[in-house]
Amino acid sequence: MREIQYEDIARAVADLAVEACYRLPADMKAAMCKAREDEPSPVGRNILDQLLENADIAAKGEVPLCQDTGLAVVFAEVGQDAHIVGGAFEDAVNEGVRRGYVDGYLRKSCVAEPLFERKNTGDNTPAVLHTRLVPGDHLRLRLAPKGAGSENKSVLKMLVPADGIAGVRKVVLDAVLTAGPNSCPPLVVGVGLGGTMEMAAICAKRAAARDLESRNPDPRYAAFEDELLELINKTGVGPQGLGGATTALKVHVEWAPTHIASLPVAVNINCHAARHAEVVL
Repeated sequence: MREIQYEDIARAVADLAVEACYRLPADMKAAMCKAREDEPSPVGRNILDQLLENADIAAKGEVPLCQDTGLAVVFAEVGQDAHIVGGAFEDAVNEGVRRGYVDGYLRKSCVAEPLFERKNTGDNTPAVLHTRLVPGDHLRLRLAPKGAGSENKSVLKMLVPADGIAGVRKVVLDAVLTAGPNSCPPLVVGVGLGGTMEMAAICAKRAAARDLESRNPDPRYAAFEDELLELINKTGVGPQGLGGATTALKVHVEWAPTHIASLPVAVNINCHAARHAEVVL
């Protein structure tokens, strides 16, 4: 049994929060550079130039890419042979978020209760924590700050099997078109299929936080990712919604087994600042 200290988890999460908010992932930057070369719209090219310049300024100045540093969404894979010592795992994650957002001067966007008082917690806790128990003795943490501009354009539809792949296409394209400029394209689009309503949404969120160069291991779903990307980029929404061929940089699809009478579809959109950072302890 391998021991992992509370303090090591808290420190790692704090570092991830700052890293994710300050620096655009290298794969996102590379994709944006390529999109800039291929973009036929002069306005679109100009916008992509500005987004790349913004990423450089943020990294060099160690300031946030975007003023909306989001809720801290944390995906954790906890090895079943690892033992967390010195405190509770969830407390360690939230302590890391608190330190990262307070000490890193990141905007605190979390309200403690959603409907009546909506009082800010003051330190961006609690995190939105998704935990899986996996083989091994390591702890993998991926932190993906999620801003409201793109999150508010998320969609969940409970289709039936007869709706099929055409129904899924329609849900995804309608979500992107409805989002328009408000989700700050170019986008990374996460699509979750199957499971129950909450599982489809988690699949979509996990998909949206994947590394850009990753592909679904099932060749059928990998081909569907490519097809959806092509269809989205034919909509003409373009960078920042001002027209062009670069509405999305990537579409990722994740799926789960589902009921014989169900076909849940969730769409989770990331803006051009598709931020995430990962560490293994």
